[in-house]
Amino acid sequence: MPALQPDLRRALFNLPEKEKDQLLARLVAQDALLTEQLTFRLLEGPDALETRRAVLRAQVDDPVRGFHQTPNDLLVILRQLQARLAYHTKVTDDAYGELELSWRLLANVFRHQQEVTARLHGPTQPLLQHLTKRTQEALKQTTRLHEDYHVELAETANAVLAALWQSGAAPLAREAGLPRSFII
Repeated sequence: MPALQPDLRRALFNLPEKEKDQLLARLVAQDALLTEQLTFRLLEGPDALETRRAVLRAQVDDPVRGFHQTPNDLLVILRQLQARLAYHTKVTDDAYGELELSWRLLANVFRHQQEVTARLHGPTQPLLQHLTKRTQEALKQTTRLHEDYHVELAETANAVLAALWQSGAAPLAREAGLPRSFII
């Protein structure tokens, strides 16, 4: 973000309070992410974090259960959900929540879509590559968290890794150098 010229900066700070408030409100309204961040911080507060997580948890649990015409349909849904999780983190700075829900999403895919993930062939390859890459990213992000969080995420992470290695994505997991289990 470019810095303001010193003269303009001084002039802005010398504006009457009411005019500054109007300018601030107009500028904030132009940035949807900033508006959402301020809504969370100023109006909802940290107590709303669990409510936001619960809404995302319901979204993560629901769409991967159903029947999908093609593996690419499921892949599109996974990417949309992952984007929602990333947006949640941008708004709330809830890195742990994003990781917990990412692991949950991966576990749900392997639990509810066993037929789609069983074989690595043309139609399933993009989906299995995505699952492998997301697992690798989740592992990397998990190791960056404090060790106390590792204990909380270990069970789901181990379930996902076991399912990944038993699925059609095993050659991709081997190629990516993924471990067979998450060691605390």
